[in-house]
Amino acid sequence: QVQFVESGGGSVPPGAFLTLSCKATSSNIRAMSWYRQVPGKQREMVATISAIGATNYADSVLGRFIVSRLNNYNEMWLQMNSLKPEDTAVYYCNWWPIDSNSWGQGTQVTVSS
Repeated sequence: QVQFVESGGGSVPPGAFLTLSCKATSSNIRAMSWYRQVPGKQREMVATISAIGATNYADSVLGRFIVSRLNNYNEMWLQMNSLKPEDTAVYYCNWWPIDSNSWGQGTQVTVSS
């Protein structure tokens, strides 16, 4: 069973940037996505990148976040610029569509002054 490991989160002030990393325990030629979750709310898709590099973003991050991946199909990054307090969440990666058995621990991003 593929598992994901996320890293790179932290606590930053508004307007700062962070880059999150995601690594799957094995490669698969599938779309990958970043998701985020705030306590008490549903997990939401933030950014998706297909096997051929096509990208899709949630409206709330469009123009600020950039998703990328290596051609080995098991590593992905999320460059987050101009961070806002509403970006505070635990960020996860997974395939798209989701494989519910592959969730990792996530990485916490906190944006606060």
